[in-house]
Amino acid sequence: MDARDIIRKPLVTEKTNDLIGENKYSFMVDLKANKTQIKDAIEKIFKVKVLAVNTMRVEGKFARMGRFRGQRPDWKKAVVTLAPGSRIEFFEGV
Repeated sequence: MDARDIIRKPLVTEKTNDLIGENKYSFMVDLKANKTQIKDAIEKIFKVKVLAVNTMRVEGKFARMGRFRGQRPDWKKAVVTLAPGSRIEFFEGV
């Protein structure tokens, strides 16, 4: 898998913005990716040093559209802790 296939998109919420102060960044990642693959992908894409990766599976919510019911897809979230002095410029302007 390519690094850009593993990292789907960054997550930008109020809670994740608070974590940036602790040098932690959040991403939506591929469901099949493990922590070492996520670490290597972040280091390759953003050229930073990763100390730790925490992952969690998020189950998709049930959704209704009128009388039709469905379910949003499951996804995986990764919270990446960077080494002191490292930062990702992409998140700084958000």
